[in-house]
Amino acid sequence: MKKILLSLLAIFLIIEEWLWDLLTAFGQSLAKLLNLEPFEQWLSQTTAPMALAAFSIPILIVAPINLAVFGLLAKGLILQGILLEILAKLLGTLLVARVFALTKPQLLTFAFLRIIYTTITRWLQWAHEKITETTIYRWVKQLKIRG
Repeated sequence: MKKILLSLLAIFLIIEEWLWDLLTAFGQSLAKLLNLEPFEQWLSQTTAPMALAAFSIPILIVAPINLAVFGLLAKGLILQGILLEILAKLLGTLLVARVFALTKPQLLTFAFLRIIYTTITRWLQWAHEKITETTIYRWVKQLKIRG
């Protein structure tokens, strides 16, 4: 059972790494396309309270989409609800990753965010160490490198 769970976790971790890399690259390209470099430069040098406000914006953008998902699901539109939720998760991850990358030093001045960040980072590091030992992780990692 442990092997199965570690294998599933390995697959999840590879997908998460792939999506994070893909969404980060997409965010950078989108910022260039929309000529947001001046805004991003300003954001990366802003104050900690302003960085925290900017970090909350993705939540404010995605929350109404999640409400729409609940509405679709309540009406029995399961596939549409699932697809919209996937879109909301991708959009939220894209925005959170981009804003966090730009404002990480400022955000980590807040004790509660620093504690959350270090705790999650420690968990991910532990999980990554356990999972990289699995055969399926090494196999999928090779597929990712080739692809």
